[in-house]
Amino acid sequence: MSSDIADSDDGSPRPPTMADIAAHLGVSRQLVSLVMRDAPGASKETRRRVREAAEELGFRPHIGASSLRRARSMDLGVVFAPAHSTEPEIIEHIYPAAAALGYNVILSAQTATRSTNQAAEELLGHRCAALIAIGPDHEILRAVAQRSPVPVVGVGSGRRNPYYDFVRSEGDKGIAKAVTHLVELGHQQIVYVDPAAMPSAALRRRGYERTMSRLGLATDVLDMTGDYTKGDYFEEVGSAAARSLLQRGSLPTAVVAPNDNTAVGLLQILCRNGVRVPEDVSITGFDDAPIARLSSVDLTTVRQDPELMGVAAVDAAVRRVKDTELKPGGTVVETSLVVRGSTAAPFEPR
Repeated sequence: MSSDIADSDDGSPRPPTMADIAAHLGVSRQLVSLVMRDAPGASKETRRRVREAAEELGFRPHIGASSLRRARSMDLGVVFAPAHSTEPEIIEHIYPAAAALGYNVILSAQTATRSTNQAAEELLGHRCAALIAIGPDHEILRAVAQRSPVPVVGVGSGRRNPYYDFVRSEGDKGIAKAVTHLVELGHQQIVYVDPAAMPSAALRRRGYERTMSRLGLATDVLDMTGDYTKGDYFEEVGSAAARSLLQRGSLPTAVVAPNDNTAVGLLQILCRNGVRVPEDVSITGFDDAPIARLSSVDLTTVRQDPELMGVAAVDAAVRRVKDTELKPGGTVVETSLVVRGSTAAPFEPR
């Protein structure tokens, strides 16, 4: 870095400022500010020199300070749960969608020791123009939206309401695709694992029950409402479900899981107990999370498109920011079935 920049009080190099660029070039700070803001009043040659100096010195604009100077924030706050494998994929597509509309993205994590409300309050402290919350259920989203001075968009679950916009996949139709796939393979004894604590659980369970009824088959729901469902998106639910099935003495020919992590928990425990997948039991998941694509898992699953969900969330947030009179709405993203090696025709009638 150029010797024009002095060290900070503790002796460590400090970030270069516009004043450093001005001193380096022998011009006024106001002129540098004008160039960095793309404001009129500087020649093409001056702009070139200022930007080259900024690059040479390693100058980076302070986005937070820029937001404070603007009358309207250009930041979208995103609440997410790092432990949920599909949420980083949605965030990956939120960034370019926001950038295309001139917005920045600020993340705030919700964890086992940090609530959705705490994560949202942090973002509101940054004066974000809108909040996008991935994962929370309707009651949490409603509570956040009622306290929020800016628009709120829920991603992953939600229903039409006057408080927040929602973006979710067609959970019921997605599960219906998985059930139909299994029936077409010849399965009739199909169990559904229901972790009721999961925000989208009720919708996905309805998809299973309606499809089984439509096809003239008896439903068999494994109700996982015990203490282990506190981690409703995690493998522990699938592991507990597998143990419950093994205790029955007679296994079904297929199991439909409400998400991929639950399916992986099922697969691991069944295989460790000598049950072959898919020869003895076929298993399906939901999400098409990265873990489902591993060669050791090779899970048949329902894919919900993270790009479409991320783009739809940004569009909903920006629409509400630009038109404060606009009422909250909803977007339902189509799903598709991804067939892999965890499903096959039943080898023997049970």
